[in-house]
Amino acid sequence: MSVNEGLDWRTSTRCDSGTCVEVAAASADHVVVRHSADPHGPWLAFTRSSWMAFIEGVRAGQFDPR
Repeated sequence: MSVNEGLDWRTSTRCDSGTCVEVAAASADHVVVRHSADPHGPWLAFTRSSWMAFIEGVRAGQFDPR
């Protein structure tokens, strides 16, 4: 799969530095993530359920520094 073809990459509206992550739905079951400063570089793929669990953890503060 080429992750640069036909995907709707989204960057957080809070990203103002230009060096953020971008996320796209690669299929109904997978999400891909890449670094916005290197759009042709490496990327990570996650199942949609794993990605949603991560997002829920972020919202719940599981990754906040203590």
